[in-house]
Amino acid sequence: MIPYNPRNWLLPIFQLHRSDTFRKLLVMLLFIILFSGGIVYLELEHLRLGETSNARNITLMHTLLGFAISMLLVFRTNTAYDRWWEGRKLWGSLINNSRNLALKLQALLPEEEHAFFREMIPHYALVLQRHLQGDPVALPDPLSTAAAQAPLHVPNALAAALFARVADLQRSGQLSAEALIVLNEELRSFTDICGACERIKNTPIPYSYSAFIKKFIFLYVVTLPLGLAFSLGYFTIPVTAFIFYVLASLELIAEEIEDPFGKDSNDLPMERMTDTIRQNIGELLRPVRQNATLR
Repeated sequence: MIPYNPRNWLLPIFQLHRSDTFRKLLVMLLFIILFSGGIVYLELEHLRLGETSNARNITLMHTLLGFAISMLLVFRTNTAYDRWWEGRKLWGSLINNSRNLALKLQALLPEEEHAFFREMIPHYALVLQRHLQGDPVALPDPLSTAAAQAPLHVPNALAAALFARVADLQRSGQLSAEALIVLNEELRSFTDICGACERIKNTPIPYSYSAFIKKFIFLYVVTLPLGLAFSLGYFTIPVTAFIFYVLASLELIAEEIEDPFGKDSNDLPMERMTDTIRQNIGELLRPVRQNATLR
């Protein structure tokens, strides 16, 4: 995720970064410029269609279609942002539930049992991050050596290990049945959050809808010079290129943020949030001697 000052106007306007839509659309913009120039030249210098009143009415079609395409793009961008924001709320819940689980474990368990959870709770966030990004992921050493084979779904395996450890503590008498109920909500939330993130990750916008928007934008832009050339002349070329840049950029931005768990510049800063969980859990489950020293 790109950090920036929302009150700074000049820097976003003149700065080009890796995810800037202008870089991605440069080839298409050149094509639109050349295509528009060819259409305008033919109409003004050879065909002279602008001399007939019927030809000038082509712009009415673009006026009507412009409203339709604006509504489609508004719905598209809102839907994509809703997916991005839902992903952010899920990771915010993961941070809060990890903290709450550590607070309860600190109060309910003896100090010698803190080490396991101090390592495994932050590791779940790291495992979930790599799982969503499609990177290779493995269980930490204390669990991988005991496993007969590598699990296909590592977040599930790690959540099961946390459940199993708490259940063992309850059977050994270090946790009461009431304490197990108190811890259950945070332990269950790990799998719920993982499933919700996978739902966003594995369910993109339907292909037919995405393809229709792209076709609509392309056909709308390539027919613009047919009508604008009569009134704007050769100024039609930059106007058409600018309109294409705006419409196509909205679609590109929606494509990028509808999957918030990738590695693009505008995706969620999961690595930073994972570090936050590790730091917070380390402080909450710090050995008592270190806590006394800090006081």
